[in-house]
Amino acid sequence: MNLRRLWAVARKETIHIRRDPRSLGLAVGIPMLMILLFGYALTLDVDRVPLVAWDQSGTPASRDYLAQFTSSRYFAFQGTVDNYRDLEKAIDTRRAWLALVIPPDFEGKLSTGREAAAQAIVDGSDANTASIVLGYAQGITLGFNQKVALALLPHRTGGGALDLRPRVWFNPDLESKNYIIPGIIAVIMGLIAALLTSLTVAREWENGTMEQLISTPVRGSELILGKLLPYIVIGMVDVLIAVLMAVFLFQVPLRGSVPLLFGVATLFVIGTLAQGILISTVARQQLLASQFAMVTTFLPAFLLSGFTFAIANMPLPVRVITHIVPARYFVALVKGVFLRGVGLAALWPDALFLLVFAVLVAAAAILKFRKKLI
Repeated sequence: MNLRRLWAVARKETIHIRRDPRSLGLAVGIPMLMILLFGYALTLDVDRVPLVAWDQSGTPASRDYLAQFTSSRYFAFQGTVDNYRDLEKAIDTRRAWLALVIPPDFEGKLSTGREAAAQAIVDGSDANTASIVLGYAQGITLGFNQKVALALLPHRTGGGALDLRPRVWFNPDLESKNYIIPGIIAVIMGLIAALLTSLTVAREWENGTMEQLISTPVRGSELILGKLLPYIVIGMVDVLIAVLMAVFLFQVPLRGSVPLLFGVATLFVIGTLAQGILISTVARQQLLASQFAMVTTFLPAFLLSGFTFAIANMPLPVRVITHIVPARYFVALVKGVFLRGVGLAALWPDALFLLVFAVLVAAAAILKFRKKLI
Protein backbone atom coordinates (compact mmCIF):
# COMPACT_ATOMS: atom_id res chain seq x y z
CA MET A 1 0.00 0.00 0.00
CA ASN A 2 1.35 3.39 -0.99
CA LEU A 3 0.75 5.99 1.74
CA ARG A 4 1.19 8.84 -0.73
CA ARG A 5 -1.66 7.59 -2.91
CA LEU A 6 -3.74 6.88 0.19
CA TRP A 7 -3.23 10.44 1.41
CA ALA A 8 -4.10 11.80 -2.05
CA VAL A 9 -7.45 9.99 -2.01
CA ALA A 10 -8.13 11.21 1.53
CA ARG A 11 -7.28 14.77 0.50
CA LYS A 12 -9.56 14.49 -2.54
CA GLU A 13 -12.44 13.31 -0.34
CA THR A 14 -11.79 16.12 2.12
CA ILE A 15 -12.06 18.65 -0.71
CA HIS A 16 -15.41 17.09 -1.70
CA ILE A 17 -16.62 17.52 1.88
CA ARG A 18 -15.44 21.13 2.07
CA ARG A 19 -17.20 21.95 -1.20
CA ASP A 20 -20.49 20.69 0.27
CA PRO A 21 -20.80 22.60 3.57
CA ARG A 22 -24.48 21.76 3.90
CA SER A 23 -23.75 18.04 4.07
CA LEU A 24 -20.96 18.69 6.55
CA GLY A 25 -23.32 20.80 8.64
CA LEU A 26 -25.91 18.04 8.60
CA ALA A 27 -23.28 15.47 9.57
CA VAL A 28 -22.54 17.48 12.70
CA GLY A 29 -25.97 19.03 13.30
CA ILE A 30 -28.17 15.95 12.95
CA PRO A 31 -26.55 14.07 15.88
CA MET A 32 -26.93 17.14 18.07
CA LEU A 33 -30.57 17.58 17.05
CA MET A 34 -31.41 13.89 17.56
CA ILE A 35 -29.77 13.78 20.98
CA LEU A 36 -31.72 16.86 22.02
CA LEU A 37 -35.00 15.40 20.75
CA PHE A 38 -34.48 11.96 22.26
CA GLY A 39 -32.99 13.32 25.45
CA TYR A 40 -35.88 15.67 26.17
CA ALA A 41 -38.79 13.91 24.47
CA LEU A 42 -38.06 10.24 25.13
CA THR A 43 -38.42 9.46 28.80
CA LEU A 44 -39.68 6.44 30.69
CA ASP A 45 -40.02 8.33 33.97
CA VAL A 46 -43.56 8.69 35.29
CA ASP A 47 -44.04 11.36 37.92
CA ARG A 48 -46.48 14.11 38.81
CA VAL A 49 -49.31 11.65 38.10
CA PRO A 50 -52.69 13.49 38.26
CA LEU A 51 -54.67 12.12 41.20
CA VAL A 52 -58.23 12.61 42.45
CA ALA A 53 -59.78 11.05 45.54
CA TRP A 54 -63.22 10.21 46.89
CA ASP A 55 -62.80 10.07 50.64
CA GLN A 56 -66.06 8.66 51.96
CA SER A 57 -64.58 8.17 55.42
CA GLY A 58 -63.40 11.69 56.18
CA THR A 59 -61.48 10.50 59.23
CA PRO A 60 -57.91 11.14 60.42
CA ALA A 61 -56.89 7.68 59.17
CA SER A 62 -58.24 8.26 55.66
CA ARG A 63 -56.70 11.73 55.51
CA ASP A 64 -53.40 10.28 56.67
CA TYR A 65 -53.57 7.63 53.94
CA LEU A 66 -54.40 10.24 51.29
CA ALA A 67 -51.57 12.45 52.56
CA GLN A 68 -49.10 9.69 51.72
CA PHE A 69 -50.06 10.23 48.07
CA THR A 70 -50.33 14.01 48.03
CA SER A 71 -46.94 14.45 49.70
CA SER A 72 -45.22 12.13 47.21
CA ARG A 73 -43.39 13.67 44.27
CA TYR A 74 -44.89 10.99 42.06
CA PHE A 75 -48.44 12.35 42.35
CA ALA A 76 -50.07 15.70 41.68
CA PHE A 77 -53.28 16.01 43.68
CA GLN A 78 -56.14 17.43 41.59
CA GLY A 79 -58.76 17.58 44.34
CA THR A 80 -61.61 15.44 45.63
CA VAL A 81 -64.85 14.19 44.10
CA ASP A 82 -68.16 13.27 45.77
CA ASN A 83 -69.45 10.48 43.53
CA TYR A 84 -68.47 7.93 40.93
CA ARG A 85 -69.84 10.05 38.11
CA ASP A 86 -67.36 12.88 38.80
CA LEU A 87 -64.61 10.32 39.30
CA GLU A 88 -65.36 8.73 35.93
CA LYS A 89 -65.42 12.14 34.27
CA ALA A 90 -62.00 12.98 35.72
CA ILE A 91 -60.55 9.77 34.28
CA ASP A 92 -62.30 10.21 30.91
CA THR A 93 -61.02 13.76 30.47
CA ARG A 94 -57.49 12.80 31.55
CA ARG A 95 -57.70 15.22 34.46
CA ALA A 96 -56.69 12.24 36.57
CA TRP A 97 -54.71 9.10 35.81
CA LEU A 98 -55.40 7.59 39.21
CA ALA A 99 -58.48 7.82 41.40
CA LEU A 100 -58.60 6.67 45.03
CA VAL A 101 -61.87 5.56 46.59
CA ILE A 102 -61.76 5.27 50.39
CA PRO A 103 -64.83 3.54 51.92
CA PRO A 104 -66.80 4.92 54.91
CA ASP A 105 -65.64 2.19 57.32
CA PHE A 106 -61.95 2.71 56.57
CA GLU A 107 -60.83 3.94 60.00
CA GLY A 108 -63.21 1.65 61.89
CA LYS A 109 -61.72 -1.47 60.38
CA LEU A 110 -58.15 -0.31 60.79
CA SER A 111 -58.62 0.60 64.45
CA THR A 112 -59.87 -2.92 65.23
CA GLY A 113 -57.11 -4.65 63.31
CA ARG A 114 -59.32 -5.74 60.45
CA GLU A 115 -58.48 -5.40 56.75
CA ALA A 116 -59.73 -2.18 55.19
CA ALA A 117 -60.16 -2.04 51.41
CA ALA A 118 -59.43 1.01 49.29
CA GLN A 119 -59.98 1.11 45.56
CA ALA A 120 -57.44 2.45 43.07
CA ILE A 121 -58.84 3.16 39.61
CA VAL A 122 -56.14 3.64 36.96
CA ASP A 123 -56.40 4.82 33.38
CA GLY A 124 -55.17 1.75 31.46
CA SER A 125 -55.13 3.29 27.98
CA ASP A 126 -51.33 3.32 28.33
CA ALA A 127 -50.48 -0.08 29.77
CA ASN A 128 -46.86 0.76 30.61
CA THR A 129 -47.76 3.96 32.46
CA ALA A 130 -50.66 2.24 34.22
CA SER A 131 -48.40 -0.51 35.57
CA ILE A 132 -45.90 2.05 36.87
CA VAL A 133 -48.65 4.11 38.53
CA LEU A 134 -50.04 0.98 40.17
CA GLY A 135 -46.56 0.18 41.43
CA TYR A 136 -46.34 3.62 43.03
CA ALA A 137 -49.75 3.19 44.65
CA GLN A 138 -48.89 -0.26 45.96
CA GLY A 139 -45.60 1.00 47.37
CA ILE A 140 -47.30 3.85 49.24
CA THR A 141 -50.00 1.48 50.52
CA LEU A 142 -47.36 -0.95 51.76
CA GLY A 143 -45.67 1.81 53.71
CA PHE A 144 -48.99 2.90 55.19
CA ASN A 145 -49.77 -0.71 56.18
CA GLN A 146 -46.48 -0.98 58.03
CA LYS A 147 -47.20 2.27 59.83
CA VAL A 148 -50.64 1.03 60.91
CA ALA A 149 -49.29 -2.36 61.94
CA LEU A 150 -46.63 -0.79 64.14
CA ALA A 151 -49.24 1.43 65.79
CA LEU A 152 -51.40 -1.59 66.64
CA LEU A 153 -48.56 -3.78 67.95
CA PRO A 154 -48.39 -4.16 71.73
CA HIS A 155 -45.24 -2.91 73.40
CA ARG A 156 -42.49 -5.54 73.23
CA THR A 157 -38.91 -5.38 74.44
CA GLY A 158 -37.49 -7.82 71.90
CA GLY A 159 -37.76 -8.17 68.17
CA GLY A 160 -38.86 -5.52 65.76
CA ALA A 161 -40.43 -4.83 62.43
CA LEU A 162 -38.70 -5.74 59.20
CA ASP A 163 -36.63 -2.81 57.97
CA LEU A 164 -36.09 -3.29 54.25
CA ARG A 165 -33.69 -0.74 52.81
CA PRO A 166 -33.47 -1.08 49.02
CA ARG A 167 -30.45 0.30 47.20
CA VAL A 168 -30.14 0.81 43.46
CA TRP A 169 -26.67 0.74 41.95
CA PHE A 170 -25.41 2.80 38.99
CA ASN A 171 -28.65 4.80 38.66
CA PRO A 172 -29.87 5.42 42.23
CA ASP A 173 -32.59 7.89 41.23
CA LEU A 174 -33.83 5.58 38.44
CA GLU A 175 -33.72 8.45 35.94
CA SER A 176 -34.43 7.16 32.47
CA LYS A 177 -32.19 9.75 30.80
CA ASN A 178 -29.17 8.10 32.42
CA TYR A 179 -29.60 5.01 30.26
CA ILE A 180 -31.47 6.54 27.32
CA ILE A 181 -28.75 9.06 26.45
CA PRO A 182 -25.81 6.59 26.35
CA GLY A 183 -27.93 4.19 24.31
CA ILE A 184 -29.08 6.80 21.84
CA ILE A 185 -25.45 7.84 21.24
CA ALA A 186 -24.81 4.36 19.84
CA VAL A 187 -27.96 4.43 17.69
CA ILE A 188 -27.27 7.88 16.26
CA MET A 189 -23.59 7.28 15.57
CA GLY A 190 -24.37 4.05 13.74
CA LEU A 191 -26.87 5.80 11.51
CA ILE A 192 -24.79 8.91 10.81
CA ALA A 193 -21.58 6.99 10.14
CA ALA A 194 -23.22 4.63 7.65
CA LEU A 195 -25.08 7.47 5.89
CA LEU A 196 -21.90 9.54 5.57
CA THR A 197 -20.01 6.92 3.61
CA SER A 198 -22.91 5.14 1.88
CA LEU A 199 -22.96 7.92 -0.71
CA THR A 200 -19.23 8.24 -1.43
CA VAL A 201 -18.56 5.47 -3.96
CA ALA A 202 -22.09 5.71 -5.38
CA ARG A 203 -21.50 9.43 -5.98
CA GLU A 204 -18.33 8.64 -7.93
CA TRP A 205 -20.24 6.22 -10.18
CA GLU A 206 -23.15 8.64 -10.71
CA ASN A 207 -20.86 11.60 -11.45
CA GLY A 208 -18.73 9.56 -13.86
CA THR A 209 -15.51 10.22 -11.91
CA MET A 210 -14.99 6.58 -10.94
CA GLU A 211 -13.57 5.82 -14.39
CA GLN A 212 -10.95 8.52 -13.86
CA LEU A 213 -9.98 7.00 -10.52
CA ILE A 214 -9.76 3.54 -12.04
CA SER A 215 -7.33 4.82 -14.67
CA THR A 216 -4.93 6.06 -11.97
CA PRO A 217 -2.40 3.83 -10.14
CA VAL A 218 -4.57 3.99 -6.98
CA ARG A 219 -5.41 0.54 -5.68
CA GLY A 220 -8.80 -0.50 -4.37
CA SER A 221 -7.60 -0.71 -0.77
CA GLU A 222 -6.02 2.73 -0.99
CA LEU A 223 -9.20 4.20 -2.45
CA ILE A 224 -11.46 2.67 0.22
CA LEU A 225 -9.20 3.55 3.16
CA GLY A 226 -8.50 7.00 1.75
CA LYS A 227 -12.21 7.71 1.56
CA LEU A 228 -12.66 6.45 5.13
CA LEU A 229 -10.10 8.74 6.77
CA PRO A 230 -11.93 12.10 6.51
CA TYR A 231 -15.17 10.55 7.72
CA ILE A 232 -13.46 8.93 10.68
CA VAL A 233 -12.46 12.44 11.78
CA ILE A 234 -16.03 13.71 11.31
CA GLY A 235 -17.44 10.69 13.14
CA MET A 236 -15.17 11.19 16.13
CA VAL A 237 -16.10 14.88 16.24
CA ASP A 238 -19.73 13.77 16.42
CA VAL A 239 -18.87 11.35 19.25
CA LEU A 240 -17.11 14.15 21.15
CA ILE A 241 -20.12 16.45 20.76
CA ALA A 242 -22.50 13.68 21.86
CA VAL A 243 -20.45 12.86 24.97
CA LEU A 244 -20.14 16.54 25.94
CA MET A 245 -23.90 17.01 25.56
CA ALA A 246 -24.59 13.89 27.62
CA VAL A 247 -22.32 14.97 30.47
CA PHE A 248 -22.84 18.73 30.61
CA LEU A 249 -26.33 19.21 29.17
CA PHE A 250 -28.15 16.13 30.47
CA GLN A 251 -25.92 15.56 33.54
CA VAL A 252 -25.40 11.87 32.76
CA PRO A 253 -22.60 10.57 35.01
CA LEU A 254 -19.44 9.46 33.19
CA ARG A 255 -17.85 7.13 35.74
CA GLY A 256 -15.48 5.16 33.54
CA SER A 257 -12.37 5.80 31.46
CA VAL A 258 -12.70 8.53 28.85
CA PRO A 259 -9.87 7.09 26.68
CA LEU A 260 -11.61 3.69 26.76
CA LEU A 261 -14.89 5.30 25.73
CA PHE A 262 -13.33 7.03 22.74
CA GLY A 263 -11.29 3.93 21.88
CA VAL A 264 -14.34 1.69 21.53
CA ALA A 265 -16.21 4.53 19.81
CA THR A 266 -13.43 4.65 17.22
CA LEU A 267 -13.84 0.93 16.54
CA PHE A 268 -17.59 1.34 16.16
CA VAL A 269 -17.28 4.38 13.90
CA ILE A 270 -14.73 2.66 11.65
CA GLY A 271 -16.91 -0.44 11.40
CA THR A 272 -20.08 1.45 10.50
CA LEU A 273 -18.22 3.74 8.08
CA ALA A 274 -16.83 0.66 6.35
CA GLN A 275 -20.35 -0.77 6.28
CA GLY A 276 -21.49 2.39 4.51
CA ILE A 277 -18.66 2.06 1.99
CA LEU A 278 -19.66 -1.55 1.35
CA ILE A 279 -23.29 -0.50 0.79
CA SER A 280 -22.18 2.28 -1.53
CA THR A 281 -20.00 -0.12 -3.53
CA VAL A 282 -22.86 -2.58 -3.99
CA ALA A 283 -25.64 -0.05 -4.69
CA ARG A 284 -23.88 2.39 -7.07
CA GLN A 285 -26.88 4.75 -6.65
CA GLN A 286 -26.96 7.36 -3.90
CA LEU A 287 -30.70 7.10 -3.20
CA LEU A 288 -30.63 3.30 -2.99
CA ALA A 289 -27.46 3.40 -0.88
CA SER A 290 -28.92 5.85 1.63
CA GLN A 291 -32.13 3.83 1.98
CA PHE A 292 -30.24 0.58 2.42
CA ALA A 293 -28.00 2.22 5.03
CA MET A 294 -31.05 3.36 6.98
CA VAL A 295 -32.58 -0.13 6.96
CA THR A 296 -29.38 -1.94 7.94
CA THR A 297 -28.18 0.47 10.64
CA PHE A 298 -30.89 2.56 12.30
CA LEU A 299 -33.66 -0.04 12.55
CA PRO A 300 -31.49 -2.87 13.94
CA ALA A 301 -29.74 -0.45 16.29
CA PHE A 302 -33.01 0.98 17.57
CA LEU A 303 -34.91 -2.29 17.91
CA LEU A 304 -32.32 -5.05 18.42
CA SER A 305 -29.49 -3.45 20.39
CA GLY A 306 -31.13 -3.57 23.81
CA PHE A 307 -31.56 0.19 23.78
CA THR A 308 -35.35 0.19 23.44
CA PHE A 309 -36.32 -3.37 24.38
CA ALA A 310 -34.59 -5.83 26.69
CA ILE A 311 -32.90 -8.53 24.62
CA ALA A 312 -33.61 -11.16 27.29
CA ASN A 313 -37.37 -10.69 26.70
CA MET A 314 -37.15 -11.23 22.94
CA PRO A 315 -38.02 -14.57 21.26
CA LEU A 316 -35.08 -16.93 20.77
CA PRO A 317 -34.74 -16.40 16.96
CA VAL A 318 -34.62 -12.64 17.46
CA ARG A 319 -32.08 -12.97 20.28
CA VAL A 320 -29.86 -14.94 17.93
CA ILE A 321 -30.10 -12.21 15.29
CA THR A 322 -29.07 -9.53 17.81
CA HIS A 323 -25.62 -11.14 18.05
CA ILE A 324 -24.72 -9.79 14.59
CA VAL A 325 -25.90 -6.24 15.33
CA PRO A 326 -22.81 -4.15 16.19
CA ALA A 327 -24.89 -1.53 17.98
CA ARG A 328 -25.77 -4.18 20.60
CA TYR A 329 -22.14 -4.35 21.67
CA PHE A 330 -21.54 -0.61 21.48
CA VAL A 331 -24.63 0.07 23.62
CA ALA A 332 -23.28 -2.35 26.23
CA LEU A 333 -19.86 -0.69 26.08
CA VAL A 334 -21.15 2.87 26.36
CA LYS A 335 -23.44 2.03 29.28
CA GLY A 336 -20.67 0.08 30.96
CA VAL A 337 -18.27 3.02 30.76
CA PHE A 338 -20.84 5.73 31.48
CA LEU A 339 -22.93 4.22 34.27
CA ARG A 340 -21.05 1.26 35.76
CA GLY A 341 -17.57 2.68 35.37
CA VAL A 342 -16.09 -0.70 34.44
CA GLY A 343 -12.93 -1.16 32.41
CA LEU A 344 -11.68 -3.26 29.54
CA ALA A 345 -11.29 -6.29 31.82
CA ALA A 346 -15.09 -6.57 31.93
CA LEU A 347 -15.88 -5.17 28.50
CA TRP A 348 -13.26 -6.84 26.30
CA PRO A 349 -15.67 -9.34 24.62
CA ASP A 350 -17.82 -6.50 23.28
CA ALA A 351 -14.77 -4.49 22.23
CA LEU A 352 -13.30 -7.54 20.49
CA PHE A 353 -16.49 -7.99 18.47
CA LEU A 354 -16.34 -4.36 17.29
CA LEU A 355 -12.69 -4.81 16.29
CA VAL A 356 -13.44 -7.99 14.33
CA PHE A 357 -16.50 -6.37 12.76
CA ALA A 358 -14.50 -3.33 11.61
CA VAL A 359 -11.74 -5.47 10.07
CA LEU A 360 -14.12 -7.88 8.32
CA VAL A 361 -16.42 -5.20 6.89
CA ALA A 362 -13.49 -3.08 5.67
CA ALA A 363 -11.97 -6.17 4.02
CA ALA A 364 -15.34 -7.03 2.44
CA ALA A 365 -15.66 -3.49 1.06
CA ILE A 366 -12.18 -3.67 -0.47
CA LEU A 367 -12.81 -7.09 -2.03
CA LYS A 368 -16.21 -6.05 -3.36
CA PHE A 369 -14.74 -2.90 -4.90
CA ARG A 370 -12.03 -4.93 -6.63
CA LYS A 371 -14.67 -7.21 -8.13
CA LYS A 372 -16.59 -4.16 -9.39
CA LEU A 373 -13.48 -3.00 -11.21
CA ILE A 374 -12.92 -6.33 -12.95
